[in-house]
Amino acid sequence: MLLGKLAQSIGAAVEGDDSIEITGIAPLATANKTQIAFIARKAFIDQLSTTSAAAVILTREVADSSQYVGNKLISDNPYLAYAKATRFFDPFPSKTEAFIHPSATVAPNATIGERVYIGANTVIEDHVVVGDETQIGSGCFIGQGTTLGKNCLLHSNVSVYHDVDIGDRVILHSFAVIGADGFGFAPSSEGWVKIHQLGGVSIGDDVEIGSATAVDRGALGDTVLEDGVKLDNHVHIAHNVSIGKNTAFAAMSGVAGSTKIGANCTVAGMVGFAGHLTIVDNVHFTGKTMVSSDVLEPGVYSSGVPLQPANVWRKNAIRLGKLDEYVRVLNRLAKKLND
Repeated sequence: MLLGKLAQSIGAAVEGDDSIEITGIAPLATANKTQIAFIARKAFIDQLSTTSAAAVILTREVADSSQYVGNKLISDNPYLAYAKATRFFDPFPSKTEAFIHPSATVAPNATIGERVYIGANTVIEDHVVVGDETQIGSGCFIGQGTTLGKNCLLHSNVSVYHDVDIGDRVILHSFAVIGADGFGFAPSSEGWVKIHQLGGVSIGDDVEIGSATAVDRGALGDTVLEDGVKLDNHVHIAHNVSIGKNTAFAAMSGVAGSTKIGANCTVAGMVGFAGHLTIVDNVHFTGKTMVSSDVLEPGVYSSGVPLQPANVWRKNAIRLGKLDEYVRVLNRLAKKLND
């Protein structure tokens, strides 16, 4: 597309030739004369002098302080502008015509909207509702009584169990499992007795769920993901968890049952939440944090041990085991000094 049209679409102002044709996006270091690039961190300013990009998305401050003389796309938030631009160059083929592959199995009483695409070997069970312009890839399973909204995209081999409610514009990546049983068992003298999971899953609009991520159904009531939630690959959301609007999880994080997480939170990789907790809005957890109690104040929270040389870590690990002893000694000394 033409640079001027692209700039208008992403909310940027052009300085330079707005009539050049843009064919893609690339990093500053490798972009060619028909691709745009962006700079969101000052650490990469030096690359402006050597880039071959057709144009660069950058702030007014960077544009004025650098020696870059090429075409510019001025934006207050270059990273956001770049994000908006990516959709124009996504090679993933969008299916806009109605199609049901001959090998797909669709229940006669399922309701299929207009311009819906259903791929090979997909199974859609009784009383499923699929909204207009939704794409369902090959090898998917949609269980009885589930509802998919409009403009959803299910990549191949997604499994959605029965009685799941999914909103509009939801993206589910391959091997995501929505609505599997939560981990519920009662101990008895004869072993574990299964607690049948009688709830469902409710997913809002504009949610994206990564590959091999599991969202379990509720034991009683639903597991809830509100509008705009983003889950990376290999995330586990247990039964009856509730996640607020626009909260995002990085890979390999997990939430135990019945924990309530607020809106606009961010969860870095490998964060673990205990069950039955309350997390307020606007809380941010750094990588490998173990959340074992309620968080009732917004802010940034961390736990875990940062990287150290192995010999230093071993010494500190031994000292940590003696921490209680050290504290008792210090308390006794403090008491003697106060006396």
